[in-house]
Amino acid sequence: MTFLGNTKTTVKGSITDLPGLKYSGSATATDFAVFQQQFNPLFASLNIQGQLIQSGRATDSTMLAFESMKDSIDKAVDLFINKRRGSVVSAFLLAVTLQINPDLSIAEGRYAKLKPEAVNNTYGTYVRDAVNKTKVTAIGSVAQDFTQTDTAGVKVSLSDFRGKYVLLDFWASWCGPCRQENPNVVANFNKFSSKNFTVLGVSLDRQGQKEKWLEAIHRDRLGWTHVSDLQFWNNAVAKQYNVESIPQNLLIGPDGKIIAKDLRGPALGAKLCEIFGCN
Repeated sequence: MTFLGNTKTTVKGSITDLPGLKYSGSATATDFAVFQQQFNPLFASLNIQGQLIQSGRATDSTMLAFESMKDSIDKAVDLFINKRRGSVVSAFLLAVTLQINPDLSIAEGRYAKLKPEAVNNTYGTYVRDAVNKTKVTAIGSVAQDFTQTDTAGVKVSLSDFRGKYVLLDFWASWCGPCRQENPNVVANFNKFSSKNFTVLGVSLDRQGQKEKWLEAIHRDRLGWTHVSDLQFWNNAVAKQYNVESIPQNLLIGPDGKIIAKDLRGPALGAKLCEIFGCN
C-alpha cells in the first residue's frame, strides 16, 4: 500500500522488492514513507510479542515488553499526527492503531486535531464512526431506553428500573467467559440487592434455543430480570449498545446515567462498595 497524492510522484526500486520501493515528489507519499520507516518496525515487534501471548508462551518480561511497545506506539502516533494534521496518512494511522489502543476517547482527541482534508476519506470515516459509537456508552451519558420480552414473554423496558442502580449485563448461555463471570455477579447481586441495586440481563442466545437460556439462568442461579429477542449477535439491544463481545456490562445510576462499564471480577464489587459502602 502507498499514498501517491495528486502530484507527480517518482518511484525508485526493484519490482522484486515492493516493500523497499522509495517514493518522492508527493507530500502524501513522503508522509507515508515516514510512516513506514517509523511504524513498521514497531508493528513487527508488537506482532511477535502478541503471537507469544496468544500461544500461551509469554513470560512476565514478554508482557512488560508488549505493554511498553504499545506505549511507544502511542507516543509515536501523537508525534506523527501533531506534525501532519492535514495528511490523509494521519487518518490512516489512526484507523490502523485503533486495534492497538481501543480507548476511543483518545482516538476522538486525536481525530479532532486533524484538518478536514485529512479526514474526508475512508480512513477518516472509519475512525469517526468508531468514535461516534462510543458516545452511546460514554460515562455520564443517559443510557438509551429499550424494550424486550422477558423469559415469560412480558415486555420489559430499561426505564422500568429508573430510580435504581442497574447493572445492564450482556451475556449468553453459550458464552464460556460469561458463565465463569456469573458467580461474581450473583455474589454482588445477593450482597447489594437490598440497597437499591439490581441486574438486568440481556441474552444473546439464539432463536430456537430458549430452553438453553432458561436452563443457564436456573443453573447459574441468576435471580434477576432477563430479556432477549433470541437473535444471537443481531439482538436489537446489543446492536443499539454496539456490543461486539461478551461478557459486557454497564452500571447505570438512579438518574439513568451511565456511571461505569466493563466491571468484571473484583472491579464490580469494588465499585458497588464505593457506592453503597462495605463493612
